[in-house]
Amino acid sequence: MNPLRVGVVGAGRVGAVLAAALRSAGHEIVAVAGESDASRARIASLLPGVPVEKPTAVARACDLLLLTVPDDMLGNVVRTMVDAGAIRPGMYVAHTSGRHGLAILEPAAAIGAHVMAVHPAMTFSGTSVDLARLSGCVFGLTAATPADRGFAEALVHDLGGNPMWVPEEMRTLYHAGLAHGANHLVTLVTEAMEILAAAGATDPAGTLRPLLTAALDNALEHGDAALTGPIVRGDAGTVAAHLDDIRTNAPQTLASYVSMARATLDRAVSDGRLLPIRALKIKNLLDDADRAAVQPLPRPAHLWNQ
Repeated sequence: MNPLRVGVVGAGRVGAVLAAALRSAGHEIVAVAGESDASRARIASLLPGVPVEKPTAVARACDLLLLTVPDDMLGNVVRTMVDAGAIRPGMYVAHTSGRHGLAILEPAAAIGAHVMAVHPAMTFSGTSVDLARLSGCVFGLTAATPADRGFAEALVHDLGGNPMWVPEEMRTLYHAGLAHGANHLVTLVTEAMEILAAAGATDPAGTLRPLLTAALDNALEHGDAALTGPIVRGDAGTVAAHLDDIRTNAPQTLASYVSMARATLDRAVSDGRLLPIRALKIKNLLDDADRAAVQPLPRPAHLWNQ
């Protein structure tokens, strides 16, 4: 697309990286808004020489306003800038929220701005490392008109990404799928490392890396068919031993182990790999673990007579 004058409000991990990528693609980053020390550091590192301005000044200076603020702030930022006259008819306003679509930008659309949702389906570190990761990254797009759709697709191509259209009414569900896969994966992996550390592993991450890499690749390629392990095999004794040792040595991970084991059990039964009678034994173990988790802790002996 033709070079644009781009302004960015919210120089967080996403905003600073996308701005740097657009700059590399030949667009001019005219100004950035970012107040925290971390934002200022990212601007200095990724966008040297770009002026740091107030959000309204950023909007007035650009043709494309990129809003990369947190979801809960987005509506207020749009309304404030529209009321201040900083957003004008004919300019392009794009946000990077996964959850929100076009409704959150209605104040801008009402005065004649071109609005769109442009969400990168990637986790960001806020460093130059992210620039290479944008290549092939899927962007969840929502726009109202053919012209705006064409603009959004061209923008994504300049960022090195691949466009995927998400209907307005499906934005939250789309974002939930990404959060469930990525955010909860971080929790799961961290807890797995805690269990290994409790078992004496000196390098939990190195121990898990080859296993998790293979498991992730297999899951993305084959779905449920990639499942392995004691639950799919129906090894109730192994599951019982897991539960006992986790409860003793890494109790903070027990609830998620039980929850994920239950979901895995349901899938193994549904696809016919696990006989119901074996599944029932494991279900009973998981039910017992849940009941034990809600039992009150024993009262210290010195308090019994109080």
